[in-house]
Amino acid sequence: MIGTLPAISAELPQTKLEVVTEGLTSPMALVELPDGARIAVDQVGFIRALGTDGKLAEEPVADFTDRMITINRNYDERGLLDLVLHPKFKSNRKVFVYYSAPKDSAVPSDWDSSSVVAEYTLKKGSPLKLDMASEKVLLRFGHPFGNHNGGRMAFGPDGFLYIGSGDGGAANDQGRRPPEGNGQNLQTLLGKILRIDVDNGQPYGVPTDNPFADGKSGRAEIFAYGFRNPWGVSFDRGGNHELFVADVGQNLFEEVDIVVKGGNYGWNLREGFQPFDPKSAKPGPGTGASKGSRGEPLLDPIVDYPHRTQPATAVQGISITGGYVYRGKTIPSLVGRYVFADWARNQGVGDGRLLVATRPTSGSKWDLAELPVDRDSSKPGPYITALSESRDGELYVLIHDRGNPTGTGGKVMKLVPAK
Repeated sequence: MIGTLPAISAELPQTKLEVVTEGLTSPMALVELPDGARIAVDQVGFIRALGTDGKLAEEPVADFTDRMITINRNYDERGLLDLVLHPKFKSNRKVFVYYSAPKDSAVPSDWDSSSVVAEYTLKKGSPLKLDMASEKVLLRFGHPFGNHNGGRMAFGPDGFLYIGSGDGGAANDQGRRPPEGNGQNLQTLLGKILRIDVDNGQPYGVPTDNPFADGKSGRAEIFAYGFRNPWGVSFDRGGNHELFVADVGQNLFEEVDIVVKGGNYGWNLREGFQPFDPKSAKPGPGTGASKGSRGEPLLDPIVDYPHRTQPATAVQGISITGGYVYRGKTIPSLVGRYVFADWARNQGVGDGRLLVATRPTSGSKWDLAELPVDRDSSKPGPYITALSESRDGELYVLIHDRGNPTGTGGKVMKLVPAK
């Protein structure tokens, strides 16, 4: 790996990545079913089944290309972005998918697209097939621009579905939106963590303890707000079952938040721990507010790290890729630590890296280090698009060999001990 690691890295294990499957384009998720079958979600619009040998089945489990936005093969953050299983999947076979769709009549004409969260049924039998006719659209909301789509989802220990939505794209959370930006606007679903009840209501219910459940002072679906582009939404399966959200920064800082109900996590008033002035001609740390418009505090992240700045020995990055608190068995020294990644060295070169945040013995800011991974350091590593978690708490690292959704260089790797 590149650079000198902070001192805490001495406590971290040496790891390696083993190939699980290859031949994908830009993998977004690997999902294990209760019977041991595995399916992979590819950004370009396909869900693919893996054989016991890891090879991809020729026929896809599902093809979303006829209902998705047309992907820009030069670069695109839109597409088929996630799939999660219902907590009672074994009995009801329900899955939930987040994808980018063409805008509809409810979206302003100068906006880019719509984001869709929909329920489907995965048919029983072999080969695996998603019943596309079973689609039940839960949420459909417009996006002003083509980036910052969010799209990561997770079911919480309460049985509700949590959904990360981006701020709508462009810079500074400005343009084609209210002056305060979408992250701080409680009348939009953009720039939020949403929480809905998929088992009650039509097409869904709102948990009665959502902070704005009555819909009077904010959208009822909102659980927390002040996010730019949450690219990582996961619950710790152990400990206090905290909700971890990785929020992609703009030009200066990436961050990880432990999210609580009703929390305001700062964007576009802060980036990481630093004040942010969205009106500045040269956006960056400035005179941003310390409180939200309702007088509520802006909650601190547990980790932030800079973009290509000094000191040279610090962890640096460009775009955070969220992960999980490790609760597996194969790497004991990682248990209880949040394992995540940074996407790439820069837009044109991969070399994404795995990172580890460790809860401190005192204070609220977690210790951060790069996770040592055995690889050929003579050439840049891949882009890291996502992490996924196995049913027994082990981690998959999803990679591809280029910074755009083209080719077949996408792979799913498993994080294992080096020795």
